[in-house]
Amino acid sequence: MKTLPQSSGELFLTDGGLETDLIFNHGIEIREFAAHTLLSSAAGRHALAEYFRGFLSLARECGTGFILDAPTWKAHSHWAQDLGATEAELRTANLEAVNFIATLRDEFAGNQGPTVLNAVIGPKGDAYAPETLLSASEAEEYHAQQLHWLTDSEVEMVSALTFTQAEEATGIVRAADKAGLPIVVSFTVETDGRLPTGQPLGEAIQEVDAATRQAAAYFMVNCAHPEHFIDALTDDEWTRRIKGLRCNASRCSHAELDAAEELDAGNPLELAAQYGSLVARMPWVNVLGGCCGTDLRHVHAIAAAFTSGDAMAS
Repeated sequence: MKTLPQSSGELFLTDGGLETDLIFNHGIEIREFAAHTLLSSAAGRHALAEYFRGFLSLARECGTGFILDAPTWKAHSHWAQDLGATEAELRTANLEAVNFIATLRDEFAGNQGPTVLNAVIGPKGDAYAPETLLSASEAEEYHAQQLHWLTDSEVEMVSALTFTQAEEATGIVRAADKAGLPIVVSFTVETDGRLPTGQPLGEAIQEVDAATRQAAAYFMVNCAHPEHFIDALTDDEWTRRIKGLRCNASRCSHAELDAAEELDAGNPLELAAQYGSLVARMPWVNVLGGCCGTDLRHVHAIAAAFTSGDAMAS
């Protein structure tokens, strides 16, 4: 399996909450919260390009690497009916999304740090409240389809983002391993630091690693406020498998966020300070960005905190 550039330990940035930023801050409608649907219009492609250009410019300014996400989180067959899309159209959407970010990488070819082409894959079902529990074998079979589509693209890695259950994560890791695609698993947690299934974060990471012989490149936590899981972090070995953070700026629970009609953007400087506290606990974490409610302001504050020379010294 290919070694990912971020395995060097150097700082890599990601973007923020793409969908919430475009919807709430820029007034752009995203059908069914599926960002790949924006690629079908010139206006949508322009909005996506301008969004990512801000983060790529930030990475250039800071001299960091960047994980550039293809908007493919909901471009899989579970959402076909809601989107009125055929499997062939979803396959095309995945390939077009990767081609889109590859063009952006070419545009920023002068960046000092590497830009990694990453396809994000969401869980089968609601990322806040899983409707059904998947077995590892069911998840492997399901996610193999989108992963197979992506093998025909230039993508360099995939990320299982906002995953809610260890069994599904195990399945997608096995499928990615068979497809020859490096994969990162990013779990989301509730306000008590546990997955929506009730499983402790550490137990979920250990379960996936044990079932896949540590086939995942690393783990992340996303779509949760730092205060929701910092107390769940221990000195046990499993925490060393967490290499990335994409937190919410809001302290709200998933249920509260789902019902919210206004964006809770929190405080970018406060969020950056909280990232500092998390990385002080886990100095090996080197992939940093945002999730729901965050935008370029938040990631800029985070980057400023970690490129000042202190926090990333180890």
